[in-house]
Amino acid sequence: MALSDAILQRLLRLHPKRIDLSLERMERLLRALGDPQKSLPPVIHVAGTNGKGSVIATLRAIMEHARRRTHVYISPHLREFRERITLGGDGGGRLIEETALSALLEECESANEGKPITFFEITTAAAFLAFSRTPGDILLLEVGLGGRLDATNVVDRPAACAVTSIDIDHQQFLGATLEEIAAEKAGIFKPGVSAVIAPQRDGVLERLAIEARDTGAPLFVAGQDWQAFEQHGRLIY
Repeated sequence: MALSDAILQRLLRLHPKRIDLSLERMERLLRALGDPQKSLPPVIHVAGTNGKGSVIATLRAIMEHARRRTHVYISPHLREFRERITLGGDGGGRLIEETALSALLEECESANEGKPITFFEITTAAAFLAFSRTPGDILLLEVGLGGRLDATNVVDRPAACAVTSIDIDHQQFLGATLEEIAAEKAGIFKPGVSAVIAPQRDGVLERLAIEARDTGAPLFVAGQDWQAFEQHGRLIY
């Protein structure tokens, strides 16, 4: 077993007995760590139900082709936790090294001082430490659950936001209807920050538009403000 696996097992035991979506635990830990979320490269924040991973992968390919040092944060992982954290470099991205991951996890564990915190919150804090300490041009940041109260939603002003297709998703936390779920996903919108929206059902799109208007986020909607389709094996914009 890798050292990071043993640390991750310890962190699981800190998980609150009842999950209440909140940013308070995350903000407390980040303060103890020196607020690394304030030292990140420009962030593209991606929420939604279906297609988040595909959007992240496409954006990564575009950015790396343009020789941008691209950090990536995704969840969950397939085989090992390191897959969640990619650190950008001049020659392309690489998964975080085991020794570095273990050190970051232990730093977060120490800063947390045994207080209740979810596994996703404390490991996201470790990822933010890694991204803040590694030079990069952009961070592709995937939401874990919902948006408004997700642990990733501590970035005050991302460079842009994106919302992929929304469907029934974690109703016990996000709401009973698609419109309620959409409102939670739209919680990543920030004033003056462009929000790019994938094709949605009418009711969902209307709710996203309301949330964007109330937040002051410029909205760019698929099929209205932009289009993308494949033609003869090539992606056309």
